[in-house]
Amino acid sequence: MMLDLERFLPYRLSVLSNRISADIARLYDKRHGLSIPEWRVIAVLARRPGLSASEVALRTAMDKVAVSRAVSALLDDGRILRETDTDDRRRSVLRLSEAGRAIYADVAPRAMAYEQRLLDALRPDERQALDRLLARMEQVTEDFGRD
Repeated sequence: MMLDLERFLPYRLSVLSNRISADIARLYDKRHGLSIPEWRVIAVLARRPGLSASEVALRTAMDKVAVSRAVSALLDDGRILRETDTDDRRRSVLRLSEAGRAIYADVAPRAMAYEQRLLDALRPDERQALDRLLARMEQVTEDFGRD
């Protein structure tokens, strides 16, 4: 049996994800000189301040090395801050700095407008179906990870 790559779901999802990520990356690369991993760290910390780098890696499904490099670059540029966790002094947590919050405030609405353009191509029932199907596939992949 020959794998038909153009019809292979993981490949198709990966290609689509890469295209979307590259489109959105143009929004923050030109304006702020951010890489995709750096933007993802900023986006996660905007929603969930006080995560460790390991927790950021889990939430983004990015490689720990990529997260570590992104965190280092963002720390060096003053876009995030590293603090000692008040509950566990052995643990360090990350937060957006004022500069990081400004970047997020600039990029997030543009990223959401891009998402809206994608969703506008779908009817409301198709959007709901897509959301349900993605949630189901996310659950299946989580279940595979436990096996």
